[in-house]
Amino acid sequence: MTLDIENNRPKRLLEKQKSRRKRGRFLLSRREREVPLRAIIPNVITLMGLSAGLTSIRMSIDGRIELAIGLIVLAAILDGIDGRVARLLKASSKFGAELDSLADFVNFGVAPAILLFSWGLNDLKSMGWIAALAFAISAALRLARFNVSHDDGESPQWKQRFFEGIPAPAGALLVMLPLYLHNSGVSLFKAMPELTALYMLVLAGLMVSHLPTFSGKLLGAKIKLYYAMPITVVGVLIAAILVTYPFVTLCVFCFAYMLTLPFGVLAYQKDLARYGEDGDVEESVLTPEDGTEPQEVSGALKQIDDDHPLH
Repeated sequence: MTLDIENNRPKRLLEKQKSRRKRGRFLLSRREREVPLRAIIPNVITLMGLSAGLTSIRMSIDGRIELAIGLIVLAAILDGIDGRVARLLKASSKFGAELDSLADFVNFGVAPAILLFSWGLNDLKSMGWIAALAFAISAALRLARFNVSHDDGESPQWKQRFFEGIPAPAGALLVMLPLYLHNSGVSLFKAMPELTALYMLVLAGLMVSHLPTFSGKLLGAKIKLYYAMPITVVGVLIAAILVTYPFVTLCVFCFAYMLTLPFGVLAYQKDLARYGEDGDVEESVLTPEDGTEPQEVSGALKQIDDDHPLH
């Protein structure tokens, strides 16, 4: 039997001991990769939204249109929550960003397209399906372009106030306007499926366009204390009205958002003239109302670090 010179042990026994050490180091490295529970919460919210979108597709196929609309709206609400929860818990990650982007394509690209096709575009047969495909593909292109522009990190701070084109969640809620109107007593789009297809194509074009729209990222910034209570009351009232008169309220939201589009263009042109294409937001000196020393701030834009899409 061949013996080890240093330890006076058989070589086979030494090889087994080395193998155990390597296996132990591997298990230890796996333990070192443990993550806190709070890091999982944003991904759970994203998966809840994805489940709502997938269930909406099933409800559309079954003809339960109102429930399908509600599930897409729920997915949009969860999509607005998960990113803010990730920033609040300091749990933003590349994995969460990619998961959110994939969920947005299903929730705000595929689900609304199938819903509208099942509701009225199937009367146009192939032409209706082409309109549905155009919207879903535009949502995919919109999300891909956002991911690329978000990852390069080259855009100046003032451009973070704007999206390039209508974001996917807003596009999904807007494209269902014919359904809101139909359930509110206006049957124009139901009687004219060609108009629905045209409306869908226009929105698909706006999603992939370079139209500057307000991003809404500043909604997560801090507010003054005396605004907290009024905003809370208004939020509760809006939620109550949405539950009581869902389709009328959604119609109002859609028309209100459409009215903001020209203001977004004007605001973009104003900032472009002020800061330039590659310029940055200048630091300003603000004097607090309580008379304390002025502080230099660069705006709420520096506090924003999305882990995905609003998409």
